Amino acid sequence: MSEALTLTPAAAKRVAWIAEKQSKPAILRLSVEGGGCSGFQYKFDLSDGAQGDDKISETDGVKLVVDPISLDLVSGSVVDFVESLGGAAFKVENPQAAAGCGCGSSFGI
Repeated sequence: MSEALTLTPAAAKRVAWIAEKQSKPAILRLSVEGGGCSGFQYKFDLSDGAQGDDKISETDGVKLVVDPISLDLVSGSVVDFVESLGGAAFKVENPQAAAGCGCGSSFGI
């Protein structure tokens, strides 16, 4: 079984805030798509619920769900919410990523 994903308390708090503003459940879906500057890119969406074979992680009542195909590329990752001078964004710390890029939302394996 692959390593679990982790949603940091800062990311959980941000997801809860966004979900409340949009009157949706506090469920963040992380998926991986082909593209971006390094081959793959992360995609974040609020989800209405988990699908049957999703991997689910929970922090402070907020769920992080990932489909099995994306999970192969992000297992063991930590999803954080970072605020800096450049703006605020969800950030994935992926131990499998062999290459990244300046935008922080694209990676290669």
